[in-house]
Formats: sequence, structure tokens, C-alpha cells
Amino acid sequence: MKRQGYEHWLWLPAIVAPAVIPATAYAVQYLSIAQAQQALFPGATQFAAVKLTLSSEQRRAVEQAAGVRVRNLELSAWRVSSGSLPLGWFMVDEVLGKHEFITYAVALSTDGTVRNIEILDYRESHGGQVRDAKWRAQFAGKGAGALLKLDEDITNISGATLSCKHIADGVRRMLATYEVALK
Repeated sequence: MKRQGYEHWLWLPAIVAPAVIPATAYAVQYLSIAQAQQALFPGATQFAAVKLTLSSEQRRAVEQAAGVRVRNLELSAWRVSSGSLPLGWFMVDEVLGKHEFITYAVALSTDGTVRNIEILDYRESHGGQVRDAKWRAQFAGKGAGALLKLDEDITNISGATLSCKHIADGVRRMLATYEVALK
């Protein structure tokens, strides 16, 4: 039996549509800034926002010290204290994962070493294991001189290599920023 008209083309959208529809985004907000502040500095009573804009000279110094390009000259930072006792610094930054940005926070002690990090927003479809507490704990105690290189002092996570690398690069940049502009 011979088909008439266009009926024999009705199946085409079912085959072509999956090829042209973009993959579903997997954006997850794990913590707000306030929640991350409390998680990284439990018991802190004050988070005083510090407006910081790097000068050209500071930008070059951070890039040289960290070995990573500074994308944003404006930094979100808070001086953290409990009463009159200084506890350190809380900083929020973004790095590119594979395709999307990862928003993370770094808590620095008063001596400029990492207390810990938190992942606030993760927008990639793979690699969310960077939120694992054991992986994040590798950064604790690291200072401005730390390598923060994958497979050297930071372990890689299979399937999350770019996220791991870029977060490590970002933390190294935040440590350099502290040394250059906040110390």
C-alpha cells in the first residue's frame, strides 16, 4: 500500500528532537552565603563585609603568586570575629567547572591558612563529589605556599577532574589574594 502525502514523515520529530534538545542542567544550591558562614565559622558572632577591588598591581601580584588568572577584580570577603576575638576571613569565589560556574567559599584562619571550604552552588551534570567532606578537607591547613595541584597534594576525583583542578586553582588564588590584599 502506497502512502499518500506527508504521513510517512511523522516519525521524524521523534528521532531528531533528542539530538537537538540540549542536555538538562543540574544546578544545585547547597548552601547560601549565610549558611556557609555558619558552617565554616560555627560560633562566630560577626561577619563584617570588606569591599575589596584589586588594583592592577595587586592583580599581577596575585596572578604571579597563584599561577592562575584573576577573572574578577572585585572580591567578596568578610572579616570574621567572635566578640572582639578575630577568627579569620570568609571569601566567596566562582570557578569554571567543565562548562558551568561553581560557587564556593573559603574560610581562612587568622594566620592565612585554610580552615575549610564549602561548595555553595554546583551547576555541572557530573562531578558533584567535590562536595564530599573528605575531599574538601584536603585543603585544611594549606597556606599561600601550598602547591594545591591535583595528584600531588590534592587527590583527583574520576569524572570531576576539571572541577577538582579549578577549585584547587581558585583556592590557591584566594590564598594569594589574602597575602597580597587582606593580610
